[in-house]
Amino acid sequence: MSFFKGFKDFAVRGTVVDMGIGLIIGAAFGSIVTSFVSDMLMPPLGLLLGAVEFSNLYVNLSGGNFDTLADAEALAR
Repeated sequence: MSFFKGFKDFAVRGTVVDMGIGLIIGAAFGSIVTSFVSDMLMPPLGLLLGAVEFSNLYVNLSGGNFDTLADAEALAR
């Protein structure tokens, strides 16, 4: 609970500069996590699962039948 108390104190006391720095750090961290997952975590996982290419996988929530991801994206536009 001390983390939330510290964050609350920061948010209440914070200035525009503090919030700007937080946004920049958050955006950079998000980019780092995205890059790690897509470039370092998923390729070996795909190899372990039998050469699965995750970029071509999707979850169809519309109930239609699509052969490729490009077909599903074309319908969504």
